[in-house]
Amino acid sequence: MAKIIIIGNGIAGSTAARYIRKNSDHDITMISAETLYPFSRTALMYIYMGHMKFEHTKLYEDWFWTKNRINLIKEWVKNINTQQKTIYLGNGDIMEYDKLIIATGSKSNKFGWPGQDLSGVQGLYHFQDLENMKAATRRGIHKAVIVGGGLIGIEMAEMFHSRHIPVTMLVREKSFWDVVLPPEESTMINRHILAHGIDLRLQEELSEIKGEDGKVSSVICKNSGEEIPCEFVGLTVGVSPNVDFVKPTGININRGLVVDEYLQTSAEDVFAIGDCVELSRPNPGRRPIEAVWYTGRIMGKTVAQTVCGQPTKYDPGIWFNSAKFFDIEYQVYGDIPAKTPDYITSLYWQHPTENKAIRINYETTSGIVTGFNLMGIRYRHAVCEKWLEEKSHIETVLNTLSLANFDPEFFNAYESSFVEMYNQKNGKSLKLSSKRKLSLVEQFLFG
Repeated sequence: MAKIIIIGNGIAGSTAARYIRKNSDHDITMISAETLYPFSRTALMYIYMGHMKFEHTKLYEDWFWTKNRINLIKEWVKNINTQQKTIYLGNGDIMEYDKLIIATGSKSNKFGWPGQDLSGVQGLYHFQDLENMKAATRRGIHKAVIVGGGLIGIEMAEMFHSRHIPVTMLVREKSFWDVVLPPEESTMINRHILAHGIDLRLQEELSEIKGEDGKVSSVICKNSGEEIPCEFVGLTVGVSPNVDFVKPTGININRGLVVDEYLQTSAEDVFAIGDCVELSRPNPGRRPIEAVWYTGRIMGKTVAQTVCGQPTKYDPGIWFNSAKFFDIEYQVYGDIPAKTPDYITSLYWQHPTENKAIRINYETTSGIVTGFNLMGIRYRHAVCEKWLEEKSHIETVLNTLSLANFDPEFFNAYESSFVEMYNQKNGKSLKLSSKRKLSLVEQFLFG
């Protein structure tokens, strides 16, 4: 029976623990200084907004970990000795391992701004960030400034908006998240942010954070020179792998902990998973670092098989992601770059009055579909994945596009409008199947 230590209890670490227990009788210990029990990080915003309590965000009931003989320790890891296979905890305890899994996630980026360490200046990633944000709100926030856009920035803006706290967002790009979203979708989100009363400042950056008595009092804008009084500054200019404590060990680190296709680091019997990982050879079209919930889960399941004697290569499958911009749900499957390449045709349909849009990209010459973007409309993961994996032709997809729609019953469906747009642009007469959607899905997936 091997001793397995997992540092970090996010989705990657907790999934690894679960699957190691399913596959073995190993001694498992999971260590985190953040919380004793694993929780859903993506639900932090809902705790602040009053929609949930922390207990509601726990991945499992507290008894689950005891029943499955997974030891939980709430403590910092100060150091790792990979030669002696020991770890040193903040309370002075020393623990030995046979195999070590590092799953320490990300940390919010800071770029050396004057005043960035003042009280009331923070990101939003850890549970402690939420606690600090709640404490600052209780003390009184008359104005908040969020530096950076992206998904964490929009979440933080919605959190303050729910408390009727005025928010200014400083976004250096010409349009919100335009490094990821194509122009039409990015423009839609710009309008939606402004419609919610958020003071969105595009092409603006942070120069300095000023404070009084150790607390933030204002920010200075880099381009306009304007000073904006505020009691809170949210730093949401991305995250980076949380690996500083690993640097003295000699384990190979670039931006993240460098791992091979089996998620093994340069140190013997030391693995790394989740946001802290940098893949040495990512799959074609994938990034070396992908701080996404579902990739952490896949890594956790994969590494569990390897440490239990069944070496398994990490394969994240097709790229997908989902998010929410206030009340606009966003989904992406496959490759939808912000700027469409010359060899790709991008079909885009947008509702004339509502925040709903469908985009399908395909290779112009072959007709092979390469990606889906959805705004305000939900598509089934399994259906889109199947089309992409099978390199389906655009007209094959359009003929049965209603297969993908996953909106609730009685919601309007817009696939016919999308197909009609394609017909008008290409002089075609494709018809959308009118068969019952559920039956078609069953036939498509299981027939």
